[in-house]
Amino acid sequence: MKKILSLALALLMVLTCVSVFASCGEGNGPENGKEEVTLAPIAKEELKLGVILLHDEDSTYDLNFINGIMAAKAALGLTDEQVIIKRNIPESNECYDAALDLVDDGCDIIFADSFGHETHMKKAAEENPTVQFCHATGTNAHTAGLANYHNAFASIYEGRYLAGVAAGMKLNEMIEAGTITAEQAKMGYVGAFTYAEVISGYTSFYLGAKSVCPSVTMDVQFTGSWYDETAEKNTAMALIEGGCVLISQHADSMGAPSACEEMNVPNVSYNGSTVEHCPKTFIVSSRINWAPYIQYICEQAIKGEAIATDWCGTIATGSVVLTDVNTTAAAEGTVAKIEEVKAALVAGTTHVFDTANFTVDGKPLTSHKVEDKEVIKDGYFSESEIMSAPYFDVKIDGITLLNTNFG
Repeated sequence: MKKILSLALALLMVLTCVSVFASCGEGNGPENGKEEVTLAPIAKEELKLGVILLHDEDSTYDLNFINGIMAAKAALGLTDEQVIIKRNIPESNECYDAALDLVDDGCDIIFADSFGHETHMKKAAEENPTVQFCHATGTNAHTAGLANYHNAFASIYEGRYLAGVAAGMKLNEMIEAGTITAEQAKMGYVGAFTYAEVISGYTSFYLGAKSVCPSVTMDVQFTGSWYDETAEKNTAMALIEGGCVLISQHADSMGAPSACEEMNVPNVSYNGSTVEHCPKTFIVSSRINWAPYIQYICEQAIKGEAIATDWCGTIATGSVVLTDVNTTAAAEGTVAKIEEVKAALVAGTTHVFDTANFTVDGKPLTSHKVEDKEVIKDGYFSESEIMSAPYFDVKIDGITLLNTNFG
């Protein structure tokens, strides 16, 4: 049955030419010139989803994807045989080979979770037009012109901003207690690479902290790896020794949180709670909830409808979430403050990258272009509107980069 549907779909791809829409949150947006096809519906019991992961459950990043996939699988009522997961697939030609293996396994949709998978996923999509390829954190789908290739992300900068608010509340508590002075309110940030995604993340975290603790500064040090527990722990230790009194991260291991627990330094983690292992120091964590997107792409395939070229989930769609606040480590009033700011973000009365709240080389940012499009609109940097993946790559005042050789 699937072979018949695949042949029919291939014919329709040749005959049909309509516009596909980019999306942010709802799956709708401006035309991007991509050809759309009329897709044949797939019976739910026949649907097969293939997943390519950079690491496995030991990585907080990949575990977050696994949890989202399992939640979507349960919501849709799919069987174990309908979801095939390939773990520990590096950002190399092994990703392309893994994608072809999943095609051979009869997968209708293939999803990959890491930035460096994109080139290999796009190549597989070009060669297999009857299979839908979906890629998290990528940037090429809106220009690739492939009807079966899609990018997805979420407005995690909003979640990191909220986590930053929690960090700023903690700094204020430490200042009021006399543990540090206002001038000593320096945070440390363990970053993986100097990609826009990481820059957007640490900047939004910093701005969230600054919104409640105006004297805050931040040092950022990069490891050159998404997952290197030793490097991440050593980097966190170095930041603490350099005077950082609170640590956060955009890296995937328990290295930084464990260093904080050992040194009794407050920590804001990423992609999930570390309270079980770090009960004294863990405050809160932001993460992308991938269940809505995985469920969405499967439902689109079942209905025979196109998957959005660029899908960007939001707080409102349940795609950006925070863990429970650990009240043992967090400042009093943190939960209420997070809810207050969250409501303002959803209402649009607060913008993470409001240009009134930061400077670049001592001056306001009045213009910035991405792909020849102006992204400063109505007084704020409009992140994730041109494409789903973050593109905020501005170096703002108050943040010091201790190394920059990991782009």
